[in-house]
Amino acid sequence: MNSDLIIVLIIVALPLLAQLKIKTTYNKYSKIINNKQLYGKEAAQKILDGNDLNKVQVFKIPGSLTDHYDPRNKSVSLSNSIYEQNSISSIAVAAHECGHAIQDKIGYSFMRFRSKMVPVVNITSSISSIFIMIGFFTEFVGFIRIGILLLSVGLLFQLITLPVEFDASRRAKEELDRLGLIDEKESKGVKKVLNAAAFTYVAGFLASALQIVRLVLISRRRN
Repeated sequence: MNSDLIIVLIIVALPLLAQLKIKTTYNKYSKIINNKQLYGKEAAQKILDGNDLNKVQVFKIPGSLTDHYDPRNKSVSLSNSIYEQNSISSIAVAAHECGHAIQDKIGYSFMRFRSKMVPVVNITSSISSIFIMIGFFTEFVGFIRIGILLLSVGLLFQLITLPVEFDASRRAKEELDRLGLIDEKESKGVKKVLNAAAFTYVAGFLASALQIVRLVLISRRRN
């Protein structure tokens, strides 16, 4: 088995493993009702109120694990199962999104930098594949290298995303503990849910990094 095939297999396997981990962990703790019997929307509201974020609204959105915080309109959007259920998974995910709201309030540097990168990444990610395909078809290595450079901007974005997500999870757990919304046993479950979610970002970053390594190796062989 050559190195190129090994890299491809790892690139495919990492996101799949991450998705399997988050689904199994989420499903396990979505069946366990938290002691306070708080719904995700209620946990989110308590954390927001506890941090003087009264202007941040909590919305219900369709989908599964589509939860996010939008700094543009200062809103926490929770998917149906998170918004309407009173499980450990629900309050963990809801608290995580509130962690982003707290980051926005205090002007967390990595979050601000990531937000500024979004327009650039949207452009580079959409045209990087074009340069790479042209490079392969024309056998012009220069185009492949331009594509790699454009992909590297997206990789930097993913790298900056890691501390943003880890910090939001840390704040989520701290707020749930500080406000007395979970006990010691539930704290372990919350941590497992948050860690599983964080692994998806780590896996995504590693897969992207390996894809760039693979393209670099190909470009060198064609040089």
